[in-house]
Amino acid sequence: MAYNDDAVLSKLSALNESHDSIATTAQWIMFHRRHANQTVHLWMTKLRDLPSPKRLNMIYLANEVTQQSKARHKEDFLQAFSPAIAEATSLAYKGASLDVQQKLRRVVDVWRDRKIFEREVQDAMEAKLDELDKARSTTKVGGFGGPMFGAAASSSVPAELVALVSPQQALFKSAPSVKAAVGAAESEYQRVVDTASAIPAPAVHAARLTGLLKTLATAEGAVLECIKARKDLLSGLEKLLQSNRESLLEEEKQLEQLGQRRTWAESEKKDVELAIIGGLPTNNHEQATTNRPSGSPVPEPDRPMVEALTPPPAQDHEDFYDNSPGPRNGDSHVVPVLGGTAPAAPQNPFPSAPGIEMLSNLASQYQAVPVNGTKKRKIGNSDDFPDLGGDDGIDADVAEMLRKDSAT
Repeated sequence: MAYNDDAVLSKLSALNESHDSIATTAQWIMFHRRHANQTVHLWMTKLRDLPSPKRLNMIYLANEVTQQSKARHKEDFLQAFSPAIAEATSLAYKGASLDVQQKLRRVVDVWRDRKIFEREVQDAMEAKLDELDKARSTTKVGGFGGPMFGAAASSSVPAELVALVSPQQALFKSAPSVKAAVGAAESEYQRVVDTASAIPAPAVHAARLTGLLKTLATAEGAVLECIKARKDLLSGLEKLLQSNRESLLEEEKQLEQLGQRRTWAESEKKDVELAIIGGLPTNNHEQATTNRPSGSPVPEPDRPMVEALTPPPAQDHEDFYDNSPGPRNGDSHVVPVLGGTAPAAPQNPFPSAPGIEMLSNLASQYQAVPVNGTKKRKIGNSDDFPDLGGDDGIDADVAEMLRKDSAT
């Protein structure tokens, strides 16, 4: 069967999971290895069109072709599959059953153990499969596997970083494929322009140039996607950086204002404490802190007036008969009486009413009159007694009683 696109698609459509079918198709494809890039392109197109359960057969076919090429040291299909194998395995892995995913994992592990592809291509395949496993586990945790619950699981991302997630994920996905595509294009270009080898026939050289153009176009497309994602990421980062710079300036101003207020509060607190210790009234605190110089100690207030515990000394009243000041407490004086003198009793140190004091003086004068035997002196209406009348005198009944007593 001659090689053309329809023949390749026919072979791929007739492929089944049996080993004979996979081996026979692989031998026919390897026989036309000069069309490796076109064959891989058609293989990738068919893989996208197939349902999920049949994509595993396409991976088995790629495994047979690449391992046979590696064993025969033929690099045509290895270079052709390198740019597309990571995306192909992720397409076959996504949405497949657990049994199919485990079989795909075993194929990828065999490729790593036998070093079928370059390390960058191998890492890209495993990274895509790990990302699919992580996304599946996140969806399950979100609840019932629904998209609404899966979106809720990513709500923990800050709002400022949401715009950066998509371009960063695109870079993460495209970076490994870009390296593989660029590496394949570089190898194909070096093989075509190698001057050391013999010049092939024009038909072969034209086929090689056609394959090189396709490889270069694939690499260019991958690089363009990576550039677009990186520009979007840088734009988002610049906006985030500008926003953070503005927020930083505002926060620095707030910090300076808070520091000034804290310094004022500390100073005010210190002044209030000093006023409390000094005993100043609260309402006079502002005036006291304003008038006194800064740094000077708070003056102590005047001592309060305390009432004495001892009573004041008693003042002597004027004598009823004499206006001269009387003797002090504890002194004795002589009171003139009829027929002689007699010592007077000490005055009461505490002041008393004027009437009681007059009676006391009269009684002292009366008792001091000496009586000799039966000789009695009649006291009549003489001038020995002063006039007891008037406003300052004694009662009339008392005066009458005194006269009767003196008459006896």
